[in-house]
Amino acid sequence: MTIFPAAVLLFGFLIGIPVAFSIAIAALVFFVQSGAMPHEIFIQRMVAVTHSFPLLAVPLFVMTGVVMNFAGITRRMMDLAEAMTGHWRGGLAHVNVMLSTLMGGVSGSANADAAMQSKVLVPEMTKRGYDLGFSAAVTASSSIISVIIPPGIGLILYGFMGDVSIGKLFLAGIVPGILLCVAMMVLVAYMARGGVMPPAFDKRVSWSERGRVFRRAGLALLVPFGIVLGIRFGYFTPTEAGGMAVLFAVIVGILQGELKLAHIRPILEQTAEATAIILMVICAANAFGFYMTWERIPTTIAAWMTDLTSNPLLLLLIINLMLIVVGMFVEGSAALILLTPILVPVVTKLGIDPVHFGIVMVLNLTIAGVTPPLGTLMFTTCAITGVPIGRFVRASLPFYALLFAVLIILTYVPEISLWLPNLKLQ
Repeated sequence: MTIFPAAVLLFGFLIGIPVAFSIAIAALVFFVQSGAMPHEIFIQRMVAVTHSFPLLAVPLFVMTGVVMNFAGITRRMMDLAEAMTGHWRGGLAHVNVMLSTLMGGVSGSANADAAMQSKVLVPEMTKRGYDLGFSAAVTASSSIISVIIPPGIGLILYGFMGDVSIGKLFLAGIVPGILLCVAMMVLVAYMARGGVMPPAFDKRVSWSERGRVFRRAGLALLVPFGIVLGIRFGYFTPTEAGGMAVLFAVIVGILQGELKLAHIRPILEQTAEATAIILMVICAANAFGFYMTWERIPTTIAAWMTDLTSNPLLLLLIINLMLIVVGMFVEGSAALILLTPILVPVVTKLGIDPVHFGIVMVLNLTIAGVTPPLGTLMFTTCAITGVPIGRFVRASLPFYALLFAVLIILTYVPEISLWLPNLKLQ
């Protein structure tokens, strides 16, 4: 078994070559080095993966989020979150967390959520006297909820790479996402007791005003509910749900009078740009996956891990520690695409439900995005807000503790994730 292509991959990561190109170069090295197969197979493996129907869900859900931003739905959701929690002490921090939860059913991307809230909410929090480091920390940490609440892009990638039902993964993410939201709001409430965190409003918003705000955001809230219910009752597949979500977002934008013909071009451009980044990594990873399969690397690693321990609880701990370390150095989507085909056979061999493991793996790698040295969520938030990395890390320590505690709970209490997917409908 040759490990030279894997060494090339790690070297590419270390010297800063973009992830997709690092993976593609490493795969090409294998085909050139082997000499036993036509080099054309390298291109064939990269192109073949794009013929997948389930993978079509990625650009469709990306487009849904872009359309909703242009349709003003993001602003309406923020107004709803502020109306519900703005009167609490630390109100804007609560709004930050709740908006991430609401946006999870729209954007499905932690990076998109962190970037949006860094531009919109953090400046307002700074005006009201919130510590800038805290504002950046709560923004990056709460954005993690977006990948768990359906239709998270990470869940789609995991389901595709691991041959796991994406519909079940969507259902499995609902309760953990709500749990993470509640836990983070409790932490914010506790921290607000000793800090300068004034409420957004001097008094509680009236229920009539809340009803008005809810009606303005109500149509948008139907998107995640429609996706989940449609998949749960078998009306459409996750890919078809993506198409329905785009159509519904366009209709809502037109009815609300905010979506214009002039928006078509920027919507398509932003969708193509975001999708290209994801699919380039997937295509390169598929070629690299051919190398790993040819050299029996997944089989070897699976045998090594099962020889190390046959206890599923201990194995989950080992995998979690490994994922945390990997996620600190490799972008979450790339790590997910590379490691899912290796780890899913290992956990299923020991009787661990792959749906439950998917929630754990996606959450783990996303948490790593807020940790140094190379967390993408950390860099995204710090770059937009201007917060130094050291200050961000110090402010994030309570959130790190909370996130890892929730990760441990979800790892060892699989019923939290599996309750909805296994719920029997009468």
